[in-house]
Amino acid sequence: MDKEQRKRKRPEEESTRGASSSSSISPEATGLRSGQYDVFLNFRGSDTRKTFTDHLYRNLVKAGTVPFCVFRDENSIPIGEEFGSEILDAIVRSKISIPVISENYASSKWCLRELVHIMECKKSMQHIVLPIFYKVAPSDVRRLKGNFGNAFHLRRERYDEKDIQEWQQALNEVSYLHGWESDKFEDGHEGELIEHVVGTVLSKLQEDFQLNVPKQLVGLDDCLKNIMNWIDSPSFSARMIGIYGMGGIGKTTLAKIIHNQLSNKFVHVSFLPDVRESTKRHGITYLQSQLISDILQSKNEVSRIDDGINIIKSRFKGKKVLILLDDIDDKNQLDALAGERNWFMVGSLIIVTTRNEAILDQSEFEVDYKYELNGLDKVHALLLFNRHAFPMDHSPKDFDGISRDIISTMGGLPLALKVVGSYLYKKKE
Repeated sequence: MDKEQRKRKRPEEESTRGASSSSSISPEATGLRSGQYDVFLNFRGSDTRKTFTDHLYRNLVKAGTVPFCVFRDENSIPIGEEFGSEILDAIVRSKISIPVISENYASSKWCLRELVHIMECKKSMQHIVLPIFYKVAPSDVRRLKGNFGNAFHLRRERYDEKDIQEWQQALNEVSYLHGWESDKFEDGHEGELIEHVVGTVLSKLQEDFQLNVPKQLVGLDDCLKNIMNWIDSPSFSARMIGIYGMGGIGKTTLAKIIHNQLSNKFVHVSFLPDVRESTKRHGITYLQSQLISDILQSKNEVSRIDDGINIIKSRFKGKKVLILLDDIDDKNQLDALAGERNWFMVGSLIIVTTRNEAILDQSEFEVDYKYELNGLDKVHALLLFNRHAFPMDHSPKDFDGISRDIISTMGGLPLALKVVGSYLYKKKE
């Protein structure tokens, strides 16, 4: 290759290096699972790969109790290689795209091609686009003005007119979307912006990370309404809700529903199921380790209860948390996991289920709201039994009397009604 050829190649090299596309993806780096992604990052590598986008990526993959699958390339497209179909597939297989539109973004045809496909997916499917205007104004993106516009126009003669029109249309459309301007958000504090973006992504994806609750829910509407009304009241501290009642009455189910309705308002969430049994099998330090790992998104193996307490009360103070402690049966468990109100940031919510009301009364946290869950009335008990035994809302005529006799022996206990009803399903005799 002569000197003149090398000169001609250099601009093309600069325009491809650092685009967000790549033909090789590391599953470990992206959190790949089953070919699906939660987030696709579209960015100009030479502008933000080692700075803003790197911090955003690392915060995204650590967010949530289940790690997000985030598509971000580690290598630029080799010079001369065509835009890969796998990149377009990755966009289609993502739920959310985040274009990080920076000053030199429009100088990369790869970034612009991705953006066109992102905007097409937004129109044709339930694809969410959350743009970040990094040190550029949306109006400059829209009108191709300022340094952003200069980056585009400097490369314009190298592009086909058809491509130019598509790119201009995509840039115009994305500039009108609700997103974030890095210089204006929290006076340019990028850490605050990243935290807000991650929180928004968590909220958008929350349905994929809901706790599992039975499909056949009966008789919980009034309970839920009462508790949610209390939660919606103003608060100037961390709060604790206690739900108590006999085993099998539906405490865990009610707590999970509350958790699912609130979780999109929290970045830091933890659910510790069956604390009573887990303590017997593994000890309280096991539960402390799990709680700390969920909230801090880092592995912390606690060997002593006092160490766990110290980590929780020192490291959780700056985080608004939602924690569900299911089936607490000893005050020591509560003291080790959520001992005092001042361990947690204002706005935090701790939900505790227990069979023993006295544990709530003994808590040093001082439970703010207690709700006793009772058995179902006869109408709701019959409805729940019928849905599992037949399944429909009413018993067949020949079985109505038998159904009523069965539910009268169960005291409105949802778990018993579900188990017996399911056992009798399709039984002929």
